Amino acid sequence: MDEESSLRDALWWADMTTGPDGEVTTVDQRLSEIQERYGPQDVVTFFVRQARPELVAAVERTEERLRAAGIAYE
Repeated sequence: MDEESSLRDALWWADMTTGPDGEVTTVDQRLSEIQERYGPQDVVTFFVRQARPELVAAVERTEERLRAAGIAYE
């Protein structure tokens, strides 16, 4: 079940803006890195391709919330 909450968005944001070694990255770079790491036939690659619009939207919603709260995140 997907709770579709700001908490879920924030957790997805944290995952989608942090690389595998802990470095800050963009959601586009992160999704590309995941697909490259797992390869074109892996179920993880299939999932991130399918989930991309919602993952990107969650990142955008979270960054808007952070900006509205005056929180620097970059």
